[in-house]
Amino acid sequence: MLRGRAVTLRPATDADVPTLAAIRATPEVRRWWRGGADLAGEVRADLADDELAVYAIEHDGRVVGAIQCSAETEPDYRHASLDLFLDPGVRGAGLGGDAIRTLVRHLIDEHGHHRFTIDPAAANTAAIRAYAKVGFRPVGIMRRYERGADGRWHDGLLMDLLAEDLAG
Repeated sequence: MLRGRAVTLRPATDADVPTLAAIRATPEVRRWWRGGADLAGEVRADLADDELAVYAIEHDGRVVGAIQCSAETEPDYRHASLDLFLDPGVRGAGLGGDAIRTLVRHLIDEHGHHRFTIDPAAANTAAIRAYAKVGFRPVGIMRRYERGADGRWHDGLLMDLLAEDLAG
């Protein structure tokens, strides 16, 4: 278990699937996170992915989201990639930033990572602002990066964070 200022991160389990799927089904989250008709199946698939570590984000004793990371293991390009989603009801309380700081500190201290990436949709200005508060900086626009629910291609923003730039 990893403890932040206001959140606790713990490995997500099958027991978390209904809650995490329900959060992903909210319009505010679903807009930015891919997902078909079976969100519970997609959460289960993430939990089963050996190259992905998925943590439940807990606040005040309840699951309010998830944060996940994967690592590039090629020694000359080693870094970790992050992604997260939060229940819209807890947004604006700094919990996402706390979760990122907590996981990044763990990845620095326990796994020796020095660089981190995150790739929000370029139109997701709220997420971009939140990531910048933690210390992530824009690297560049990835044009036509992912296909949206509307069937069109949308841009993504690649952001990175160096260990020494972690804020707070």
